[in-house]
Amino acid sequence: QLLQLYEEVLYTIRHRLGKPEHHHVADSQELYTYVQKAFGMDEEEHRVILQQVEELESPIFCLKATVKEAKGILGKDVSGFSDPYCLLGIEARSQEPAHPDHKKRMKAVVKDLIPEDQIHRTQVISQTLSPVWDETFILEFEDVETASFHLDMWDSDVVESVRHKLGELTDLHGLKRIFKDARKDKGQDDFLGNVVLRLKDLHCWSDRWYPLEPRTETYPNRGQCHLQFLLTHKKAGGRATASSRTQPSYTVHRHLLQQLVRHELLQRQAGSSAWDGELGPHASTVLYLHATQKDLSHFHQVMAQWLAYSKLYQSLEFDSTCLLHQITSIEYQWLQERLRPEQKAELAESFQSLLTYGVSLIRRYRIIFPLSVPRSAERLQSLLRVLVQMCKMKAFRELCTLSPDLPEMVSTALKSGTVEWFHMKKQHLKPMVKSMEENGKALSRLLVEVIGDLQQCQKIWNKFFINTFKLNLFSIAYLELESLVAEHVQEQLQEVDSSMSKPTAESLFQLYMNLQELYRMKDFVPERDGPLALSKFHQWFKEAVPQWLQKAYTIALERAQRAVQMDQLTPFGEHNKHSTSTVDLSTCYAQIVKTWQQLSWPDPEEAFMIMVKLVEDMCKIALLYCRLIKGRAEALSLSEQNEGEAANRLCIVVNNIKQLRLLVLRLPSQLEWAQLEQRTEAVIDRQQIQHTLHNQLDSTVSCLDHEIQGVVQALATKLEKGIARHIQELSSSSNTQEPED
Repeated sequence: QLLQLYEEVLYTIRHRLGKPEHHHVADSQELYTYVQKAFGMDEEEHRVILQQVEELESPIFCLKATVKEAKGILGKDVSGFSDPYCLLGIEARSQEPAHPDHKKRMKAVVKDLIPEDQIHRTQVISQTLSPVWDETFILEFEDVETASFHLDMWDSDVVESVRHKLGELTDLHGLKRIFKDARKDKGQDDFLGNVVLRLKDLHCWSDRWYPLEPRTETYPNRGQCHLQFLLTHKKAGGRATASSRTQPSYTVHRHLLQQLVRHELLQRQAGSSAWDGELGPHASTVLYLHATQKDLSHFHQVMAQWLAYSKLYQSLEFDSTCLLHQITSIEYQWLQERLRPEQKAELAESFQSLLTYGVSLIRRYRIIFPLSVPRSAERLQSLLRVLVQMCKMKAFRELCTLSPDLPEMVSTALKSGTVEWFHMKKQHLKPMVKSMEENGKALSRLLVEVIGDLQQCQKIWNKFFINTFKLNLFSIAYLELESLVAEHVQEQLQEVDSSMSKPTAESLFQLYMNLQELYRMKDFVPERDGPLALSKFHQWFKEAVPQWLQKAYTIALERAQRAVQMDQLTPFGEHNKHSTSTVDLSTCYAQIVKTWQQLSWPDPEEAFMIMVKLVEDMCKIALLYCRLIKGRAEALSLSEQNEGEAANRLCIVVNNIKQLRLLVLRLPSQLEWAQLEQRTEAVIDRQQIQHTLHNQLDSTVSCLDHEIQGVVQALATKLEKGIARHIQELSSSSNTQEPED
């Protein structure tokens, strides 16, 4: 089939007609070279097929002339109007002017130049100066170089009585016309003007107004005639190629278009430039010549383009906006009666094929249109617009009556595509080593992917689907993924128990955080039926909570111990009276508060128990800190044996414990006890909360106050001893020394 198509295109170039358009390629040899590359033919193949084409019978050349209308013609009748008609034909050998610069008036008329059986005549349009014919004639010719087109316009003269003519008389000019008619032969038509054109000066297709030329200078301005020309090959037996004999013209044209577009696309891709749908001058010239020679209507050309482009889109990567032009053209020119049954079937199949393919791309939009690739969002948006416009076409609605609703198809595709994507990610992130710890890490990585995908849906993709299909992509994806995640995580956590290792507990905490983030995204789903599968996901982690709390306590405790060990009990900063360990202690408390906020445990009764544990741990750390910081001060004093410095350190210790006391007093607001009381009021008595939390906090504050008093007393004792010793030293000093010294 490719060889037959190549024969067809060589035949088209060899028997080209018409003056080249300014944007087309005039050199036929250039076109031969281009199509040889486009079809991938080597020199020998090209030479053999070209020789075969040269041996084929030449086509019958035709000029398809449409006489559309005229305006401003002479009025030859008494009424001031004319009854115009046209005679037209092809003169085989045109009369060249003696001097190229001198335009010789063609005084000879069509009847004198062209055999009678080759003369064509339009209808007579009565009583008008602006006749409209819109009649088309097929005029055959042999040699485009010597042939010329002739058109004469005449006023039809019907024999009428003088009495009838006087009845139509309107002015003096009409009276003169009556006298003139009386002198000429009865029934003789009046010449209105002519148009003479050399065929070699015509383009393949032209549509314009031509001035009507006079035979004499009597009336030089005779109006204009609107003519349309198409240089073509005669259809019946007009071409000798195998493709023309076996296939409809538009089918051959589509195959040719497909081949050239494929070549153009591959050339652009090789040059790393995106194809915008515009063909180069060589391809445009070849297709233009083929369409005109085949006398393909604009509608059939557009249909061939649609069939070719829509098929190529399914195998080659290019911007789908190229399809919008064909959709618009088919919609604008659509008349079902213009197509044969097989053409309707072919067009319907192309619609269904593109629809199926487009929906399959939408199903895999995450892979086909990744945001890491530039212009992916625009490409998907363009595809959605193409599918919507195609399904709105009259042609689609008439030919694809059984096609399902497009939004429904897209919704189904998005759901199935989301499921496929999830399983693909799950398989990709499957841990190499099967352990609870690795499972937890793998689940966390999967959750990160899911959350990232949903964020992209919400921020980028959702608006495209809402605008085109009124579909909320985020809701569709969220409800599918939430259910899949819940099922998968629950299945993986079945083996979790209280004996889990610390690394496992840590991996589960991250998983819990990710699930929490995913669950909170439900707030962006406008409508949903019933509870979500993740609504009680926290229960899957109950066995891990004690380890999470223990880890938070252990980290805070170790940090507090290190802080005390590093503390030199000197003021932290110019305006502070406490030392560095209180800063670290504040950070420890903040981390525990953050743990509480991260847990955000939904069950109120269990949340209360978690709070009790956290407050208990923080109080323990506070009391331990008091003991450690006093020990640190004592150790530093023993190493230096400087009572003044020792007293200063005790002052710092007092300030540190006071700072700790402030931290403890801020815990109810930081841990949001008031909100917890509201959440638990239905299950826990307020007195129990007071007894458990507030009393524990008050007890710790009392202990801190007691510690402060103890340090102050120790400081006073130390100062008292120092003062007494200083007085004794003064009293035993030499009398010659001044007391101030």
